[in-house]
Amino acid sequence: MQDPSLPSSGSRNVPMLVLSYLGILALIPLLVETNDADVQRHAKNGICLMAAEIIVVIAVMIVSQVPLIGWLIGCGVFPFLGLGFLALALIAIIKALKGEMLRIPIVTEMSEGWR
Repeated sequence: MQDPSLPSSGSRNVPMLVLSYLGILALIPLLVETNDADVQRHAKNGICLMAAEIIVVIAVMIVSQVPLIGWLIGCGVFPFLGLGFLALALIAIIKALKGEMLRIPIVTEMSEGWR
């Protein structure tokens, strides 16, 4: 009898599903589990989420160089960016373990277009 707390794809994929949303570590399931479509889908989504995070951080760093407005954005927004992306990663991990996928509009479209 299968434990209902485990994902439907089996317990062997739990570490790979978790690694899929831990930044650069998403490369591990992407390269190791080439035969598991579910793990591949989550790994690609995790890599696209990491790329989006890098793009947003770079954009905020560039805007933070503008006097006054940059100071407000740098001190007011930048600290919460990390918390926001951490929350997205945790929600994505929880959904992945339930057999679902977190759909982030632009990020998920990018990952689904990736062959």
